[in-house]
Amino acid sequence: MLLALTEWLEQYVRAFNVFSYITLRAVLATMTALVISFLIGPRMIGWLTRMKIGQSVRDDGPQTHLAKAGTPTMGGALILVSIVVTTLLWGNLGNRFVWVVLLVTLGFGAVGWVDDWRKVVYRNPKGLSARAKLFWQSAIGLVAAIYLAFAISAPDNPQFLRLLVEWVQSGFSVELSPRADLIVPFFKSVSYPLGVWGFIALTYFVIVGTSNAVNLTDGLDGLAIMPTVMVGGALGIFAYVIGNAIFARYLGFPNIPGAGELAVICGAIAGAGLGFLWFNAYPADVFMGDVGALALGAALGTIAVIVRQEIVLFIMGGVFVVETLSVMIQVISFKTRGKRVFRMAPIHHHYELKGWKENQVVVRFWIITMLLVLFGLSTLKLR
Repeated sequence: MLLALTEWLEQYVRAFNVFSYITLRAVLATMTALVISFLIGPRMIGWLTRMKIGQSVRDDGPQTHLAKAGTPTMGGALILVSIVVTTLLWGNLGNRFVWVVLLVTLGFGAVGWVDDWRKVVYRNPKGLSARAKLFWQSAIGLVAAIYLAFAISAPDNPQFLRLLVEWVQSGFSVELSPRADLIVPFFKSVSYPLGVWGFIALTYFVIVGTSNAVNLTDGLDGLAIMPTVMVGGALGIFAYVIGNAIFARYLGFPNIPGAGELAVICGAIAGAGLGFLWFNAYPADVFMGDVGALALGAALGTIAVIVRQEIVLFIMGGVFVVETLSVMIQVISFKTRGKRVFRMAPIHHHYELKGWKENQVVVRFWIITMLLVLFGLSTLKLR
């Protein structure tokens, strides 16, 4: 909205041309989302408290968590409001990638909202059943995957529609542009063509997998949100580079027209995340809930697919990956051997039960994420 306004004002005052630069709008998006979070955060937390939308705590976990029972949850709605409003203000609303990320984020947020609402309002401990949750996640993820398979290959809408029609007419067999290949980090000339079905499968697993990985990580005050901010900020840098024909060619990346605009959304994610952390820092005044965790994970996964950095996302989001693997290992071990590998899964609870204080676990996981993000960013040049 504001972008359209500044473009109109540019006709009369040339200084407004500065708002056409993605870098400036990404910075402004970060600041705007942060301010929005500060403004509406106390009111939203107050409303959640009055509605008695409080967190339930497992009695088989760390005893220090019992005091958290009743803390308002579903605070992820604050993050979503900040991201959406900020993107609508500073983003290019004619950019199709912006809408894909927004719709996927809101779709997964809606799934999380229903799950949280059933748990805390209807007092249904199961919330949305695992089967129903996976169904809706899969439906949104597959629609996004199919769309992106052709949107990344086609630089404009007419070509997108033509490519989609060709895919159907050819019996679901058509070649994608090299822009849709899987990029291997640290190698300039190593990439693997996925084909339509390979691209769809990879995109589905990245979006749904990242969504659930962030959700599993969200178990301690501030643990999930700061890695999300760091990974989101790094993906914003990749988006800017890959959306810029000159930078992409110089660094050996495929240029994806329109991808640079995602830097604005990444800025909004960073700002909204930092604003939420203000209220979520230990001891938390509000918890994110599934509404925030599922949505943020899906947003990161979708952005990573568009900028063709799925493997780098796996590296930078190493904390999310380890948290997910710890749950899988624990479940498989218990079902096959009747023994637990960890004292409790996800792994952050394992370290708590070993004697680490909650703040120690959180800050140490933040430090690890920072190192992994820097390692991921090094792939921009080390190729």
